[in-house]
Amino acid sequence: MRTRTGDDRRRRRPDELGSVVAEFAIALPAVAIVLALGVAALAGASRQVRLQDAVADAARLSARGEPVARVTGAVVAAVAEASVEISARGELVCVTATAPALLGLRVSASGCALAGGL
Repeated sequence: MRTRTGDDRRRRRPDELGSVVAEFAIALPAVAIVLALGVAALAGASRQVRLQDAVADAARLSARGEPVARVTGAVVAAVAEASVEISARGELVCVTATAPALLGLRVSASGCALAGGL
């Protein structure tokens, strides 16, 4: 029984020697773009979660009667550059905020709490 050695394997022709490098050079930008979009999506989702949590806290603060500056400051402290809007909807006090995310997108969140709550 004979085993395969390096001499028995198919040898590449001289015109095929750079093909692996060329294929890698073409595939690398596509992989980089996919990775960049993945990182941007995760960063946007993370910012959305932080904003939603901050808006829920701000709605409870506003429902307790805290000053508008403190309510707005609670959101801006959690998510920089957020714009905050406070409104009353019947017995509820609602806080809506938007903030910029990566790639020029904006995330938004809204939260409500029962007015006069402790």
